[in-house]
Amino acid sequence: MSETAAAASASAKASNIPEYTVAEISGAVKRTLEGTFGRVRIRGEVTECRPYGANRFYFSLKDEGGQIRAVIWAWSAGRTGIRPENGTEVIATGKITAYGDRSTYQIVVDRLDYAGEGALLARVERLRKALEEEGLFGEERKRPLPTFPRVIGVVTSAQGAVIQDIRTTLLRRFPSRILLWPVAVQGVGAAEQVAAAIAGFNALPDGFPRPDVLIVARGGGSLEDLMAFNEEAVVRAAAASHIPLISAVGHETDTTLIDFASDRRAPTPTAAAELAVPSRTELLAQVQQRALRLTRAGQSHLDQVRYRLARAAAALPDLPGMLLNARQRLDDRGERLALAPRVLLRDRRARLNDAAARLLHPREMLAARRARLQLLDARSGAAVARVLDRDRRRFARLPDPTPRLLFRLREGRLALEGLSARLEGASYQGLLARGFALVRDADGRPVTRAAQVDPGARLQIEFADGIIEAADTRGAAPRRARTGKPKDQGSLL
Repeated sequence: MSETAAAASASAKASNIPEYTVAEISGAVKRTLEGTFGRVRIRGEVTECRPYGANRFYFSLKDEGGQIRAVIWAWSAGRTGIRPENGTEVIATGKITAYGDRSTYQIVVDRLDYAGEGALLARVERLRKALEEEGLFGEERKRPLPTFPRVIGVVTSAQGAVIQDIRTTLLRRFPSRILLWPVAVQGVGAAEQVAAAIAGFNALPDGFPRPDVLIVARGGGSLEDLMAFNEEAVVRAAAASHIPLISAVGHETDTTLIDFASDRRAPTPTAAAELAVPSRTELLAQVQQRALRLTRAGQSHLDQVRYRLARAAAALPDLPGMLLNARQRLDDRGERLALAPRVLLRDRRARLNDAAARLLHPREMLAARRARLQLLDARSGAAVARVLDRDRRRFARLPDPTPRLLFRLREGRLALEGLSARLEGASYQGLLARGFALVRDADGRPVTRAAQVDPGARLQIEFADGIIEAADTRGAAPRRARTGKPKDQGSLL
């Protein structure tokens, strides 16, 4: 054994402080905590909440002076109270214990409740703001209530006085069919039942009497009693309802979140029934008032028509007198009509006799026309003779044009001959006749320089009496191709 080990052994034997293992200390601390405190109730704000699965939660409770770990092993609605949420002030009931693996202490919660109305209101306010940001409370989503609903769906408790108040009010105002969906209005599962009832009314088949309007009602109570109508599931179901919905939860001063999502809010269940149906008495009074107004309006219209008719009758002429005058004129026209044909025939006969006295006999007319034609013939013959005689005398005075024409023809012939001689002198045929020749290449283009001729190229040489084909000096002797004038050389005249 070394000197150091020996010294440590001697020191341990000399001390009277007991020696423990870590597990022994952790167990002792745990037993001390559980034995000293047992079950406790701790008030604080939930923070660092971490759910594991559907019913296990790890979180912390804190206040201004400290913080403690907490755990819920098997959460269920009703048995262990509310569901833990960050920022909610709660009262946790459970057992203080220690967690030896980390040397920490915690409370194992078996029930969780809101810490008074302040915590409840804070939670409701947070949910209200979140749902409002989603647009579930917008006024544009509100639907109008039907004026005369045939079926009214009611979501409330079947044993409470609410359904009786609604039935009494409907019987008094406007009897209608009521379709009740009984639900729990507070306690465990109330929110789920109310949400399911609203969704169920909207999902009724076509053969079932579907409500025209829904009433979600509950009597008064504390804030905790009304919390079922502040749950998110109920608010979303009310906002998603296709049937117009009236909320009537609590008294007039109570406000729940379903009031913001419903189409109309009523302060009491009785007021909800009054909103759902019109008042039969008021309707009868309105009908009577409108009937009286219609009767008065009809009477006033009849009076106006009678007045206009009387004025029109006063402005009309004397019809019997007008008929008598018309009958007399008709009799007078009848008598005149009987005499009119004879008078007309007598007048036409007199006019015909007068016209016949002024007419000439056809023979006289033919004789007059014949005499007129003879006169015109004699006048036309004399006029023609005068015109011929005048033209003959004018022609006789004109000089003889023959010598002048012969002189003009002789001058023209001489000028033409001079021009022909000049043209012949300027023609290349004249040059060829004086001993010159015209050289063309194989394509017929004139060749004016020796440099334009390639060695061995074929050439056409035109003389005055014909054209020959030739090649360069190294080729064969030229041979006579053809004689005569080129085909394209025309006559000079």
